[in-house]
Amino acid sequence: MSLNSIFQFLVPKDKKFFPLFEEASTNLIQLATLLHEAVNLPLKEREVLFQKIDELEQRGEDLTRQTNLELSRNFITPFDREDIHSLVTSIDNVADNLHGAASRMRLYHVDKITKSIRKLTEINLEACQNIDTAVKELRNFKKVKIITDACSRINKLENKSDTVYNKAVFEIFENETDAKNIIKYKEVLSVLETATDKCKSVASVLESISVKHS
Repeated sequence: MSLNSIFQFLVPKDKKFFPLFEEASTNLIQLATLLHEAVNLPLKEREVLFQKIDELEQRGEDLTRQTNLELSRNFITPFDREDIHSLVTSIDNVADNLHGAASRMRLYHVDKITKSIRKLTEINLEACQNIDTAVKELRNFKKVKIITDACSRINKLENKSDTVYNKAVFEIFENETDAKNIIKYKEVLSVLETATDKCKSVASVLESISVKHS
């Protein structure tokens, strides 16, 4: 048994941080799911989902604050304090960008949803599902491969997102003549692509934690 394994055995089982991590990742899936559902609905039917996305984004911020508050209160943590802060902050950054995409679609009255927008919301949803898979494995660290495999899939999804985004932007400038449409579609696409970048940042934190505790 390694020294690190002995240390983990001696440290009392955490009952505060892991539930917060898991609630944050579950909240992220719910948000990404609603966004993907919204872009597959007519304009008039999206508002109800956008309002729910607002609520989930606020819940994500509350969970981040609550986790940081627990960090200030507790001397013993399940892993490095910096990693805990980085994990919840990076998850919150994903939620911020997904919420930002919904806000822009609402603000700019984006009626026609392009295939590229739908594809990017689908990619983000899959990336968030992989984040959740990895986060739930943090409780035990018994199957580190589950975490590393999920992170690998997230990295591949981020590369896929770049390809979809670049092609979509090219097509906008190639085919769109209305300057307002160019601006609003590029804005929505950009925030969705950034959301996938932020998913990759979460994966980097998860990989770092898994390496330290494997």
